[in-house]
Amino acid sequence: MTALKAWIDEQFKGDPIIWAIVILLSLFSILVVYSATGTLAYKTAGGNTELYLFRHSFLVFISLFVMWLAHKMPYRKYALYARLFMYLSIPLLAFTYFFGSNINDANRWLTIPVINQAFQPSDLAKLSLIAALAAMLAKRQNNIKDFTGTFLPIILSIGVICALIGMANMSTAILLLVTCLLIMFIGRVPVKYLGLVIMVGMLGLTIAVFTGQRGETFWSRIEAFWESKDDDSKIPFQAEQSYIAIATGGVTGKGPGNSEQRNSLPHPYSDFIYAIIIEEYGMVGGATVLFLYLALLYRGMRIVASSNKAFGGLLSAGLSFALVIQALVNMAVAVGLGPITGLPLPLLSMGGTSLVFTGTALGIILSVSRGDHSDEVTAPAPEMNRTNNRLRTA
Repeated sequence: MTALKAWIDEQFKGDPIIWAIVILLSLFSILVVYSATGTLAYKTAGGNTELYLFRHSFLVFISLFVMWLAHKMPYRKYALYARLFMYLSIPLLAFTYFFGSNINDANRWLTIPVINQAFQPSDLAKLSLIAALAAMLAKRQNNIKDFTGTFLPIILSIGVICALIGMANMSTAILLLVTCLLIMFIGRVPVKYLGLVIMVGMLGLTIAVFTGQRGETFWSRIEAFWESKDDDSKIPFQAEQSYIAIATGGVTGKGPGNSEQRNSLPHPYSDFIYAIIIEEYGMVGGATVLFLYLALLYRGMRIVASSNKAFGGLLSAGLSFALVIQALVNMAVAVGLGPITGLPLPLLSMGGTSLVFTGTALGIILSVSRGDHSDEVTAPAPEMNRTNNRLRTA
């Protein structure tokens, strides 16, 4: 038993609570997706429900393996690769917009040759931009108010990538912009520069709305959301079916595999999986899932507050915010607190390479939490103290 514990401690380092939350949500994902894909399996796989069970289970374990690999790498190395992948993601996003696979009137996917697996370059762009932004802010803590040397490269990177993503996926672009603003606030960027980022970001997103592929859908969803507040007959079909699932779930739910709305709710295994969770596991299950995501954010921010290196703290903050904010938005849409977005629920929704990128992000957070690496991207002690003060109050 002692040898087993020593092996586990050696192989699975970092915050044990984050490990527990991620493993618990991943295993729960297999159970919920298996239930939610029953109708999909009947329509596309001749009733072979095990097809999606095995496929999703395989991707879940692949993402956990990727997370384990990512947490083994010293997190300072991610600063070296972040800007390279950020620059690579820009032509990938442009190429995808013009030549990518068109699904639901949007070019968001590229197909990887040989393995024939589609992925969204926006996932790579989000991860690399957050890591690159953390690295740039960490290296320039002494010159954080230098507009030309520090701030201009940051605003250009954020503006270009958010605009390119917004051309085909406005909700993802908005969430990425919000995450970048939070990182910059924690990184001691002056408020006047944050205001400028908001102005430039809104300008870029506005251009993306009017020139991109999803502008009409973006406005129609916002309009439908506000109109539904005054007239129940104008509630969108997806939202209506989600409300029915939640309302019939009650306190304890109908039980695993007993969902009825999965047969009529569009994308019950991805965009609206939270509604299926409440229908089958009730408000107790829904509240438990919400608590786990908030606990994940709390543990991520504890890592931030305890980090004595600027890069590690900013990196953990950015990735934690990105994952949990997306989760909160997905859950808010399911219960009627926001317009329909099409964002999946991280760790729980059925997905492809998005699960792998989620695992990578969590592995990086765990790498920061290990605390046994020496960060090469540092700030002098007085500057780092001021940054940590802001981390603790953010």
